[in-house]
Amino acid sequence: MDTPLEIEKLALGLPERQRATLAANLLESLPAILSDEGVAEALRRDAELEADPAEAISLAELDSHIQTRRR
Repeated sequence: MDTPLEIEKLALGLPERQRATLAANLLESLPAILSDEGVAEALRRDAELEADPAEAISLAELDSHIQTRRR
């Protein structure tokens, strides 16, 4: 049986989209007490990106948006 660290190493080797799906599935498997509005929002956004990957922005675009808002 793989240890959690071995599983983590394998998971981190997955492509980004597969890691996101795995993370969402793991979060959904947790008890409801851990499933707050933030997690629900993250899962909603993940589903939106799965449905339309063109909606995604690059890290550089995100950084630019953040810098613009800070001014």
